[in-house]
Amino acid sequence: MTTLRAYNKQLSKQMAVLKERFLTHEPPSDKKDKEFFELVKRETKPMYDLLQQWNEAAAAFVQQREVNVHPQQIQSTEENIHLIILHSYYIDIRSERYMDYHHSIGYVIQLLNEDLERLKGEGE
Repeated sequence: MTTLRAYNKQLSKQMAVLKERFLTHEPPSDKKDKEFFELVKRETKPMYDLLQQWNEAAAAFVQQREVNVHPQQIQSTEENIHLIILHSYYIDIRSERYMDYHHSIGYVIQLLNEDLERLKGEGE
């Protein structure tokens, strides 16, 4: 069984890849291009699958333990990750706003990791 700690690590790596994409790629010339849409759909499916698994594990962890992350933060982080995924391909947001989302996601993952460490693997 994959642990919340492993999901956090995978998600952090994926966020770094998406950030690099956002910073190094140009926006698509036609946002309604069917081929581009299919590319985005194909490349992001594994990300959305990981996000769903992370969300389930994180939500269960914060509801069953005395931790520093609240269920609402998990929900907001999931929403922010959805936004980051799309904005990383469509590049249709200000860089500053993108970085705010990215920082917020990293902060919640860091808090979860600290809680996991403090509770010595009870989330495993």
